[in-house]
Amino acid sequence: MSQAVDRAVDQFLRHVTLERGLSENTVNAYRRDLTAYAVWLEAQGRTELEQVTTTDVSEYIASLRDREQPMSAASVSRALSSLRGLHKFQLEEGNLTEDVTRLQRPPKLGRRLPKAITVTEVEALLNAASGDEPTALRDRALLELLYATGARVSEIVDLDLDDVIPDADMLRVIGKGNKQRLVPFGSYAKVALEAYLVRARPLLSSRGHATPALFLGARGGRLSRQHVWMIIQAAAEKAHLTAKVSPHTLRHSFATHLLAGGADVRSVQELLGHSSVATTQIYTQVTVDTLRESYLTAHPRAK
Repeated sequence: MSQAVDRAVDQFLRHVTLERGLSENTVNAYRRDLTAYAVWLEAQGRTELEQVTTTDVSEYIASLRDREQPMSAASVSRALSSLRGLHKFQLEEGNLTEDVTRLQRPPKLGRRLPKAITVTEVEALLNAASGDEPTALRDRALLELLYATGARVSEIVDLDLDDVIPDADMLRVIGKGNKQRLVPFGSYAKVALEAYLVRARPLLSSRGHATPALFLGARGGRLSRQHVWMIIQAAAEKAHLTAKVSPHTLRHSFATHLLAGGADVRSVQELLGHSSVATTQIYTQVTVDTLRESYLTAHPRAK
């Protein structure tokens, strides 16, 4: 890629990292999208962003869908979002006079409803993570908190000991955009967490260097996202669950079960850390669909 475009991309990535506080995964996604964009621009003879036109942007987006292995609509939409972020930032910095991405419309996305599992399946999953070994106590506390709070896996592994507020049964969670929120947890999670903190964490901590991390691996370091995924897969297999289960499944189940139990959408929005209530409202559709299915199955005159 050209040095000028490379500098513009680096400036934008520093901005979203330092000033907007975006997660490492989000920044890496921006980097991949914008690196591919810069390479394409250079191939078209565009060595500076000022040279890029609305036609160039349209042709680039079209190229993502027309190649041998075309991008999905969701991936194209994400790539366009990255381009818009770059051009808008440079416009605000005074380095561009026009935002050539403003007229480009993202592809239409088919609405994907979040996949939740039933309360019975959640209980089976949690009960499968049982035992008196330090790692078993940790796994049970981890899964209980994931379901009790609806936190993202990245938020859970980033928790430190000081983020637990035991007197209030609350977690201090740092979400997307470095936004902090307080999330309550119930008695089951509290019992599991206390068992882990008293009987397991000191043993795990003794195997590594001192760390404030709440959840530790077998060697005493902070637990990774990949390890959490493996813990959930092992518990799902032990529970004989046929549904595909991931850390996000517990988040989806948390929201779906709250709404089915009568919680209002605004409260669930706050608990999940969604910036827009529209993101949370998709779960109401899941609940309505479930109710409709139950009605059609059970009512004698439904069909």
